[in-house]
Amino acid sequence: MRLFLAMFTAYLFGSIPTGYLFAKYKNVDLRNTGSGNTGATNVLRSVGKLAALLTLVIDVLKGYIVVTFLADILYNFRMNITPVELEAIMGLCVVAGHNWPLFLSFKGGKGVATSAGVLLGLCPKLLMIGLGIWITVFIFTRIVSMASVISAAAIPIASYCFKYDNAIRFLAIILAVLTIIRHKQNIKRLIKKEEKRIIVKI
Repeated sequence: MRLFLAMFTAYLFGSIPTGYLFAKYKNVDLRNTGSGNTGATNVLRSVGKLAALLTLVIDVLKGYIVVTFLADILYNFRMNITPVELEAIMGLCVVAGHNWPLFLSFKGGKGVATSAGVLLGLCPKLLMIGLGIWITVFIFTRIVSMASVISAAAIPIASYCFKYDNAIRFLAIILAVLTIIRHKQNIKRLIKKEEKRIIVKI
């Protein structure tokens, strides 16, 4: 029961529809605009840079707060799991909440920023590796989805190379799978060479 409460709390926290709320303030419904998802990339295309930046930061914080703060509060020694296992489970739940939010009929973002927040809280070295790969791919391609999928796929490999705890390895694998699943349509467009590039003008 305590574990279920912790998981549901993390899921609800992830379900806070950050991008949707910022866009709604500008009278834009992200679900019916652009790619239809509520993540920072669609906010950038549909609303603007400031809203996208705020969405990105808050979505990262959602993942970070859950695994570093809420998990510590909700952990109970009567649970038959270790603290790091609870953090990993709650990390997956907060990403699931972001991807399939209760408050938006389960239509949310793609989980990249919230996953980054989870990794920042639990294994920052893996995040730095993934971020480095993401930046490199994006610089050469200007395609957010390609950078996200490649970096997500690389993180589980890095978790084995650096001999992380099994809970962290499991977390990295599931996060990668969720990221790839959420980018299914993007991958199809990449194969057809129809995926849009982002050119950021400063």
